[in-house]
Amino acid sequence: MIKRLIGKKKLFIFSASFLFLLMVAVIYGALLQKYKIFPYNSVKALYEVLGNEEAGPWSIGIYEGTSPFDLVSPPDIANPVLTGQTCSDALFVADPFIAVRDEKFYLFFERVNKADNKGDIAYAESPDARHWEYKGIVISEKFHLSYPYVFAWKGDYYLIAESHHDLSVRLYQAEKFPDRWKYVKNLLSGYSFVDPSIFRYNNKWWMFVSTPASNIMNLYYSDDLLGRWKPHPMNPIIKFDEHTSRCGGRVIIYHGKPLRFAQDDAPYYGIRIWAFEITELSETKYAEKPASKKPIVTRSGKGWNAAGMHHVDLHQLKGKWIAAVDGKSQQED
Repeated sequence: MIKRLIGKKKLFIFSASFLFLLMVAVIYGALLQKYKIFPYNSVKALYEVLGNEEAGPWSIGIYEGTSPFDLVSPPDIANPVLTGQTCSDALFVADPFIAVRDEKFYLFFERVNKADNKGDIAYAESPDARHWEYKGIVISEKFHLSYPYVFAWKGDYYLIAESHHDLSVRLYQAEKFPDRWKYVKNLLSGYSFVDPSIFRYNNKWWMFVSTPASNIMNLYYSDDLLGRWKPHPMNPIIKFDEHTSRCGGRVIIYHGKPLRFAQDDAPYYGIRIWAFEITELSETKYAEKPASKKPIVTRSGKGWNAAGMHHVDLHQLKGKWIAAVDGKSQQED
């Protein structure tokens, strides 16, 4: 009887201790997240390094074609044109967007630091879209930035970056293009918006956003770039589809119709890019269809883009199409 009582007492003490430690851990975890107390930065960096499926040997290349559907690596371009090593020894570079001004090419892209796995927005310049010179970081925040979607509007240059760790879609404006930018405002706030892709069509602004899980796509619209952005009533436009839900580059207008490019993230992240023609787009309706039976760009099985390609930024110049793309040399286990 005594031994039984002692056993029950030990079990009670163990259970009470376990519950107490669990309660302390939950409270400390909440305080760690809310007030970012020690060791928040170290834990966050470690989590991102270990858990970031996107981390890997991404680099940037240039493709060309007579249409958006026949892009190839030109024989006179030595792809990749930019790597992490050539950009101040970064971990990797990805998500390239081109701006063309005064017959000069500017390439904005995500540059990820080796030290903390944090992304900044960097840029490079080229006189011919073949030979690129890395210039440096132009936008840096306390949180990760990527997907620098640069565009011109009414004589000014703007850029929206993916900042889902900040739960926002941030708009920047060039104070002095290409290397001095100022934060303007959040276009969207309150959720982990991924790869925001903005375009203007039928006198309205439209923006696709996805989720970190790459399985949901929502659409927002606004009459004014700096005005109120409203959710589309058909949201989510696409759901539970890792093959097509996440945008992978600039939306373009081709033969009068918007073309949306989607990255294929199954069975693993960043395999290839598909094109979709948007057939119906209004404040109440949305519809799209595949624009091609084959991917726009895809993994090659060897070299710098052996394992995947997850981005394409297309521009029509002098009768041909030029595209900034990225590629991954090996699959992450």
